[in-house]
Amino acid sequence: MDFLHNADIYLKGFWYLAIPVSILFLIINGLPLLDLDSIDTDVEHPDSPSDLLSFRNILNFLLGLSWGGIAFYSTVQNKALLIIVAIVIGLIFFYTFKYFIQQFLKLQEDNTFDIARTIGQLGEAYLRIPPDGTGTGKVHILMDGRLHELDAMTEGKEISTGEKIEVIGLNDKNILIVKPKY
Repeated sequence: MDFLHNADIYLKGFWYLAIPVSILFLIINGLPLLDLDSIDTDVEHPDSPSDLLSFRNILNFLLGLSWGGIAFYSTVQNKALLIIVAIVIGLIFFYTFKYFIQQFLKLQEDNTFDIARTIGQLGEAYLRIPPDGTGTGKVHILMDGRLHELDAMTEGKEISTGEKIEVIGLNDKNILIVKPKY
């Protein structure tokens, strides 16, 4: 690291920050790839208030700050402006990585559709539903932000396409029992 011997204090500071932060970043993100993280414990809950200032988020901020400062050192001559640029890059790293981690954690949620949760829900007949349980039709029901097309039958009069319906039950074959909703 002889190149730092005669370097400006700002450049030295950015390099002295970048090296350990980069090593920590590689270790933390490299262990799962090597499957050496079997002793890992989950101490941070993704919805906790401290999530914003987690170790990983602070590390990402420092990574962006230090490498941003190094990258723009020769371009930005004003040192106060250089520090502001480095902080902005650090914040971009911070929020970008935080966003990607949150999106990744959403993939771990169990979003399995539970047809029993449709009872009491409102929807619309998509295909005609024959009267008195003599056949099935189709209904559209919006649940959890997703439109579901499901088989349905009615115990009453025929329900035409486009009519509003309410789910009142399920039969033993998981076909919705619906009634018109006026």
